[in-house]
Amino acid sequence: MKDDKTSKFVKGVLKKLHINTSPKTTNLLIQIFKFVIVGGIATLIDWIVYYILYNFLKVNPLIANILSFSVSVIYNYSASVRWVFDVNKNKNKKKMFAEFMIFSVIGLIITELLLYLFINILSLHAMLSKVISTLIVMVFNFVTRKMFLE
Repeated sequence: MKDDKTSKFVKGVLKKLHINTSPKTTNLLIQIFKFVIVGGIATLIDWIVYYILYNFLKVNPLIANILSFSVSVIYNYSASVRWVFDVNKNKNKKKMFAEFMIFSVIGLIITELLLYLFINILSLHAMLSKVISTLIVMVFNFVTRKMFLE
């Protein structure tokens, strides 16, 4: 992993907190930090588009979720392969994109099921349901992307 500003920041925080980690663990922590940043931006894109579609355009929340997901996943793929993961350069780019999309769609399906459960069964507010669903699916996304992009 190259030593960019983010890597230096994470290493500096670890040093200030007197946390000694192996180089492998340090690199994983840097990667998780980058994933959180990229995921946070993608999530903001997703939530803003969802909010506009649901609240202003009165789109059904499940349809709004599919549309907002589609917008955010394009950003997420681009940022993930450029900045977060040490992408396997020998891997076929079309295959890598297809794997990313397959797992993203699985994450979308999980999100849709959770939204349905939270909104229609538990009667939670649509935006709160979106936030909770996002947090749950974030772990799935990191693990699958790490496994299949690297």
